[in-house]
Order: sequence, then C-alpha cells, then structure tokens
Amino acid sequence: MNYSQVPKEFNPSLVAPNYLTRQGLLKAISKNVPSLKGRMMDFGCGAKPYQSLFSVEEYIGVDYAGEGHSHENENVDVFYNGKVIPFENEYFDAVFSTEVFEHIFNLNEILKEIYRVLKPGGRLLITCPFSICEHEIPNDFARYTSFAIKHILEENGFEVLLQDKIGCSITTVFQLWEMYIHQNIAPRLQKIPVIRSVFRIITYSILNSCALVLKSILPKGKELYLNNIVLAQKPLSQK
Repeated sequence: MNYSQVPKEFNPSLVAPNYLTRQGLLKAISKNVPSLKGRMMDFGCGAKPYQSLFSVEEYIGVDYAGEGHSHENENVDVFYNGKVIPFENEYFDAVFSTEVFEHIFNLNEILKEIYRVLKPGGRLLITCPFSICEHEIPNDFARYTSFAIKHILEENGFEVLLQDKIGCSITTVFQLWEMYIHQNIAPRLQKIPVIRSVFRIITYSILNSCALVLKSILPKGKELYLNNIVLAQKPLSQK
C-alpha cells in the first residue's frame, strides 16, 4: 500500500521517537482498510491522517472540541457534544476510530451511539493504546487490555470479528525508553541546536534499529504490547 500521502507525523522515519508505535499502527490499519466500505465516519478524526488509505464512498470526520486537544488546522466535518453523535439511526456503513477510546470518559455511552448510527452489518475498526504515556492531558482516562476492549464492545452489542495486538514486549520496552528520553532528556538540549539534532538522529535511530533486530531474533512475547486493534460488526439481526 502507498503511504506517500500519510502525514510524516503518522508515518515517521527511523529517527523519530514514536517510530515503533506509529509504524505499527500504520501497518495494522492498512491491513484492515478493505473491510470498511460505503459511507464511513472517522470518529475522533483530528487531522484525518489515514484518510488517504481508504477507498470509501463518503468520508465524514467527527470530533469533540474538548480541553487538551486543539483542532487548529484540522479538517473536522462535524463536532459532537460528547454525548450524542448528530446523525440519524443507521446512517453509516462503517466507522473508523484510532487512538480515541482512551480519551472518552463515558465510553459505554458513546459506543451505544456508534452502534445506533451504524447500519446492521456495518463494521467498526478501532485502535487504542495499551502502553503509552499520559497525553492530551487532562482528557486521558483509560488503558484497555485486549480482554477489556473485547468485553466492552460485546457488552454494547458488537460482534468481534478480528482482534490483534500491535507491537510486542521488545518493541514496547524500547518505545517506553524512547518516550522517557524524548520527554526528560531531549528537552535539556533544546538550546543547543546542533547537538540536539545529532543526539536525536543517533539516539532514536539506534534504539529503533535495535528493537527491530532483537524482535527478529528473540521470542517476541505479547504479554506487553503497544496498541490494540479490533474489527467488530453490528449484527445483521437485532436481538
């Protein structure tokens, strides 16, 4: 798949501190893109970074104008009030939501809304983090295990068709080290541009390369991982 139109922030190079997470997400999402068709809602769309991957009839971005995340320069089509998604019943053929569920305090309530606006047989593709630092503060409320995200989807009427973990114990440990360096060490070099750039290129490229090499030769381990990805469906027949 061609990633050329995916913004660099979401398709980073080896020298980026979030390379392992963002590349894992990009590949996992791309693999499941063909499952979503028709009129699609990108829920929590932000800047719609993955829009170019989809070939759907209509792509509608919905987001919440909340504290902790600025929507400046983002192409949001519709804002919702945090409780009700402003579309009629069974309006969408598919829903895509990536790295959003951890920011929703009332997730059960919102999943009922997503279920309502999705047509019977419509599919929902989501990703959400398991191992990540607090972000978009103060709207960062939860981390979901693979068991928890499956349970909460089924509890709200969805059938889970596919579920996987993005990343492994090796990439997660390296990613957490890189985030520590990025947040606690790199800022101390901000006033020394040349050293800052050299430090960034050498440090992150070496750590990312080591993670990729070790992942290929050592047992990966999936007990610790970076993100969840789940493909679910609204049943054709309502119970």
